[in-house]
This record gives sequence, C-alpha cells and structure tokens, in this order.
Amino acid sequence: MTLQITPLTPALGALVEGVDLTRILADTQYQALERALLDHQVLFFRDQPLTPEQQARFARRFGDLHVHPIYPHVAEQPEILVLDTAVTDVRDNAIWHTDVTFLETPALGAVLSAREVPDHGGDTLWASSSAAYEALSAPLRAMLDGLTAIHDLTRSFPRERFGNTPEALARYEQAQRDHPPRAHPVVRTHPVTGRKGLFVNDGFTTRIEQLSAAESDALLRFLFAHASRPEFTVRWRWRAHDLAFWDNRITQHYAVDDYRPHRRVMHRATILGDVPA
Repeated sequence: MTLQITPLTPALGALVEGVDLTRILADTQYQALERALLDHQVLFFRDQPLTPEQQARFARRFGDLHVHPIYPHVAEQPEILVLDTAVTDVRDNAIWHTDVTFLETPALGAVLSAREVPDHGGDTLWASSSAAYEALSAPLRAMLDGLTAIHDLTRSFPRERFGNTPEALARYEQAQRDHPPRAHPVVRTHPVTGRKGLFVNDGFTTRIEQLSAAESDALLRFLFAHASRPEFTVRWRWRAHDLAFWDNRITQHYAVDDYRPHRRVMHRATILGDVPA
C-alpha cells in the first residue's frame, strides 16, 4: 500500500489515504506514518473500523499505552478509554487542552476512533503549539523559555463531577494520590524535531511558578487565547469509523459540545511519552 498524504492547513493536519489500519502494517508503513505525524502533527483517516484490540495494537507500535485514572474503558481492553456522552460527563473535552499533562511523562500522542457520531456537530479542532509559539514576539518567547507551570488533574476533573458516588469518589481520591500536581516547562522542545511549542493548556495548567498570582493569571489567559487563534488550527468533521492520530507533545485540541441531546461515542488510546524539557 502506498500512502497518500494531503495537507489540510498550513499550520497542521493531513488526510492519510491508502492504508488499512485494521491490518498489521509493515515496518516501513509505521515509519512513514511516524514521519507524517512529525511533519503534520495530526493525521486523519477515513473508513477505519478498528476493533478496540486493533486500535490498541496500532497505537502500541508507537509506545506504551496509558490507562486513564478517571474515564471508563473497554472492559476487555483497558488501554482504550471510552468517551460516551450517554454515560459520562465529557464537558472537560470542550476546552482547549493537551491530554494528561498532569502526568510526569505526558502523552506522546493519541489515537481516537469515532464509534458513533451525531448527524451534524461534534467536530474536533486541533491547534499547533509550535505555530502559536513561533508567532509570538522574540522578547516574549525569551521570557517564556525560562518558566515552568503547574498542571493539575483536578482542574478538568473536579470532585463534584467525578466523585459523586462512593465508588467514583474512591477512584477519584486514588487518582489524586497517584497524580499530584506537576511542574512542566511553559515552552517544550519536541524531543524528535527540536521544534519549540507552548506547553500550557486551559484544561490542566493552573499557574506559572515564577510569577505572582495576578501575573500568572494574566499571562496564562493571554497564552490560552493566543494558542487557539484560527490560523493555528484545523477542524475535523467526524464520520463513523474515522480515526485521528495526533502528536500530543506539540498540539492542543477541543471537542465541540454542540450536539446534545444526540449521542457521541469515541474510543481513545493514549500513548505515553517522556518528561517534557
């Protein structure tokens, strides 16, 4: 199979055709996809009806998989978390965020499979953190390069929404113990490409350590707004069995919550990465 890769915007995003991800791919195909991911930051595939086992197998070729401490998962495949609006509160996805930055080693990337989508609505947007960083003035980039910020699980997963039954509360409190707030650089250098990108997000980042509370709040508000400017983004309109594969080290994303009361079911495999630097 020969890959056809069509860029979607100047900042990020490409449609990949000519590959069947339900099959075991050759090493050269995995290498081509990895190269495309580094070049385009998020890849989209149509008509990929992967089973949870196949999705986990594909994602695992790029690294170890994470089991989410809060979200439910596929019973027989715990590495595949389930985002189902009929059973889980997924409001935290309707905010610009980078996945699981509360971890010591946040995700390298993620593979998201559309299982059930509304007739219209429910799009997802991705933003290039490198494009956002590179658009800042040189003096601001220089200041940000030396700062660190705190990332906290509870910002997107508050107790009142995710600890509302005894069983859920026990799981939530364990997640808090296992995942205390972490400090990461405000600007991260991609470990493969060497490209710099903003590494703060409205989903998990609470404060910048070196600044006063007022200064931190003001700067974070600016960076959150700046990072999601339309020229840094790509928007994907889902069909059932679409698949997205993104580089979590250099992007943010936002799942548009505009389709209620219709149902939306997505399966995600999260690939663990390294300590940000």
